[in-house]
Amino acid sequence: MCTECPAALASDLVSGFPTLVAHHRDLVYGVAHRWSRSVEDAEDLTQEAFLRAYKALLGYSPERMRELRLRGWLARITLNLARNRARVRDPVAVDLDAVAEPLDEREIGPASIVEQRESRQIWRRLLATLPANQRVAVELRHVEGLSYPEIAEALAKPAGTVKSDVHRGVKRLRRAYESDQARVAALGPPSITRLSPVSQQADRRPPTGMDQKVMAR
Repeated sequence: MCTECPAALASDLVSGFPTLVAHHRDLVYGVAHRWSRSVEDAEDLTQEAFLRAYKALLGYSPERMRELRLRGWLARITLNLARNRARVRDPVAVDLDAVAEPLDEREIGPASIVEQRESRQIWRRLLATLPANQRVAVELRHVEGLSYPEIAEALAKPAGTVKSDVHRGVKRLRRAYESDQARVAALGPPSITRLSPVSQQADRRPPTGMDQKVMAR
């Protein structure tokens, strides 16, 4: 939970707001990107979310600013804006590429690049199969790292409800992942005489971050 930003805002909104943007831009952009059709749309939604936040803060007392759960509050503003846009557009599929660390091909080998891209594609597809309430709760918890009280703030739901949504979503993901892996195993190895070094390494790859979060539960 961010405590520096609420104190800075309560002291001086004008000088404190840039600190809020610097601390929470990745969160707002991450949420915006998964509900947007393009990088440009995500950037526009991010700016609109911070503008909406600033306008709201103009009407808040210092005491109210100090009590804000900023991450949940900002996520809620961003989600509401995204949903308003989605009412006049077709919904877009969840995209884990939006929140994954960028691949630096100068620092990691080709096998690792293939591995990370394949893992993103798997989890993107599996997340997209969840009911909307479970999908957004799982994303906020396990992709954005929000606490349950922050998710409750973001979704305007009781903490018990979001815990249930996360638990059920993770349970569905685990079943879907295990079914997916069983299906792949049933297909058997590729029908070639010798696997390439990249393929051999990919077959031996350790669990990714999302693998560990889901399968550990």
